[in-house]
Amino acid sequence: MPVSDLEDVVRRFVADVWNGEREESAYDLVAADCPGMGGTGPEATLAWHRDRRKAFPDQRYEIVDLVVSGDRAAIRWRGAGTQLGQFGPVPPTGRSVTYSGATFIRFNAEGKIADVWSVNELFQVCQQLGVQMVPPGTDAGT
Repeated sequence: MPVSDLEDVVRRFVADVWNGEREESAYDLVAADCPGMGGTGPEATLAWHRDRRKAFPDQRYEIVDLVVSGDRAAIRWRGAGTQLGQFGPVPPTGRSVTYSGATFIRFNAEGKIADVWSVNELFQVCQQLGVQMVPPGTDAGT
């Protein structure tokens, strides 16, 4: 597939699936064997993003940089949202967070997303939510 077509797939993936504008696009964009939250395929991918939007209903991602080469894409992105639902062990705080990350995508021969791997500033998110980080083996009361 031409690079411009793969760039379009990534932009649509972020807008439609990550930002929840048209979740049904996941079935066009994500391969059936793409690993995701507790499973594979479009439903597993959607499950992760739905879970995140339960915690941050207004969560939005913005593409800062996008590079496509061969069957791979790299995205540097910025995210922001307000925590109104449970986020892991953190109860709703009503606080807004902003953070950055990078996502790497591999496409299959049909131009569908076959693998997604992301890194982000989760520690920064926890700090913004007011989570107290206590190293193991220390007494939190001192």
